[in-house]
Amino acid sequence: MRRGMVALTSPVVRRAASNGTRSGPQAAMSAWAGVEAAPADPIIGLTQAFKDDPASPKVLLGVGAYRDDAGKPYVLPSIREAEKRVVAEIADHEYAPIAGLAEFLDESLKFAYGDDCEALRERRIAAVQALSGTGACRLAAALIARLPSIGGSKAAKPVIYMPEPTWGNHPKIAKDAGLEVKRYRYLDASTKTTLDIDGLLEDVASNVEDGATIMFHACAHNPTGVDPTPAQWAAISATLKQRPSVQIFFDCAYQGFASGDAEADAAALRTFVADGHAIMLAQSYAKNFGLYGERVGALSAVCADAAEARALESQLKVLIRPMYSSPPVHGPRSS
Repeated sequence: MRRGMVALTSPVVRRAASNGTRSGPQAAMSAWAGVEAAPADPIIGLTQAFKDDPASPKVLLGVGAYRDDAGKPYVLPSIREAEKRVVAEIADHEYAPIAGLAEFLDESLKFAYGDDCEALRERRIAAVQALSGTGACRLAAALIARLPSIGGSKAAKPVIYMPEPTWGNHPKIAKDAGLEVKRYRYLDASTKTTLDIDGLLEDVASNVEDGATIMFHACAHNPTGVDPTPAQWAAISATLKQRPSVQIFFDCAYQGFASGDAEADAAALRTFVADGHAIMLAQSYAKNFGLYGERVGALSAVCADAAEARALESQLKVLIRPMYSSPPVHGPRSS
């Protein structure tokens, strides 16, 4: 008998047989015997239920995605053309660098921060390619959890404040990285259709503890669609200027998809950067470019200087390497 094989006459197998259960080494030695089935994700589960439903006509109000008049997936003509060029010009299928494709990152940062961004010109924005918005948020959460141990702010805490309500996956991502999730007021409880700006400002000014991170949706707040006005964003920024130990994190999943104007949709995060905040930013190109399955995204952080940006980028690479090693290349090349 070869080493590592279990004899059919072993005590474990004999006991399983005598108890009326399946015999054999796999049944007897399974580590998964007591694992319970997890509930389906409500959003992904809804999509599957839609696909399985024979009813016609039918409309899916779950995942935000481009569809034609027949409800079929719609690929943007610009993406079709970009894919043709990529396929025609592709030279290899080599791994991307750990941080991702440099050309993609350069364009992604310009798209978000603007060509005239001072921090961008001074090369003090650390950036890595990520697995769409979810992956960028997961990397950000891992970085927040690790900050105190890698020489970051000594006041940093593994606590993140999210709006009430927020995208259902946000708290799951943060908790899985070891962060404590708390909430700040966002949607007005009385109207359900307007922003509770007074409650939000009070929480930001007084109830978010020093060293915590606060997360904002850059545009097209999910799930409400209620965004602060430019004046309200300015007030939020001014309030946070009085809280320098609070880390600011923007999740930008809908730039250009929210209003149809990519520049307008970036106004909030650009206001914060212009006001001197050292923000973190998660970007996704699933919704706005229709690159859902390609998992195209980026995570960036505004730093005090270029040296700090390089140091932070090196720490992000340390996180990425054991997590997924390097990102995919087809989607970024097509975008």
